[in-house]
Amino acid sequence: MLEKTTRINFLLDFYQELLTPKQRNYMELYYLEDYSLGEISESVDVSRQAVYDNIRRTETMLEAYEEKLHLYEKFKERRILLEQIEEKLTNQKVTTVIPLVESLKELD
Repeated sequence: MLEKTTRINFLLDFYQELLTPKQRNYMELYYLEDYSLGEISESVDVSRQAVYDNIRRTETMLEAYEEKLHLYEKFKERRILLEQIEEKLTNQKVTTVIPLVESLKELD
């Protein structure tokens, strides 16, 4: 569950502008503020089932955006490359850094 929560939080960071204010609000309350479905339903005066349905639909949308745009995937790849660059620079193997920098440039 923690892995899913982390993934959804990253997807929210990348794609929140594509969501409606209501979708964004439900997702922030559920994933960022750790509200329960019941707490969210009470605060917005809708049924618990309506909150659940909205969150599940929004999760599906976020996954569809990621499938098409790959922003989170590229972010993870960039982080790995930057860690490798940092490691090589720390070990002073500067000549091996150039291919990593080129790979990083190609991601964008």
